[in-house]
Amino acid sequence: MRQGFPIATKGMVIGLLGGSFDPAHAGHAHLTRQAIKRFGLDRVWWLVSPGNPLKRRPPAPLAQRMARAQDVMDDPRVIVTDIEGRLGTRYTAATIEALMAQYPGVRFVWLMGADNLVQFDRWDRWRDIIRLVPIGVLARPGHRATARGARAADIFWAARLPDAQAGLLAQGPAPRWSFLNMPMTAQSSSAIRDAGEWRP
Repeated sequence: MRQGFPIATKGMVIGLLGGSFDPAHAGHAHLTRQAIKRFGLDRVWWLVSPGNPLKRRPPAPLAQRMARAQDVMDDPRVIVTDIEGRLGTRYTAATIEALMAQYPGVRFVWLMGADNLVQFDRWDRWRDIIRLVPIGVLARPGHRATARGARAADIFWAARLPDAQAGLLAQGPAPRWSFLNMPMTAQSSSAIRDAGEWRP
């Protein structure tokens, strides 16, 4: 394994939560703990991205976002990593392909908030993503109904697992996805920035 890369062994189930984390907050931590519990994950990697191609505003410096994420998510099952920068990938599909090549035998699950499912069909090679790995969608305030009606959800509706089978998400081949209803927190990175509580 290359230096600076997280450790994972064959047979492990790793959840991948990507994003700018600008800044990370308790809502991210809550989503992660729920995902570990309900999707049967061994670990979750927070993929702190160099930048989000869909956002016009540049994020805070990567080192600052990494430090904040590590403060927020103090759990040995969760690894905060800048692996996308190390891999040299910019888009999710390329990141997943690189991770699958780097970690043969490891089962990956892509995690996203319901707000991201709404715009998922705008992502680069989004159909490839859902065919590469199972996807766990986590409820976010104000996005339950819109997420269920999202274009990607409609196209891949037949691949959705019922709530009662969410724990089996990683046990079968993609395409498969599950929408996880759960207690929610109202925190968001944009609200924290708007309130002036995060100063890059």
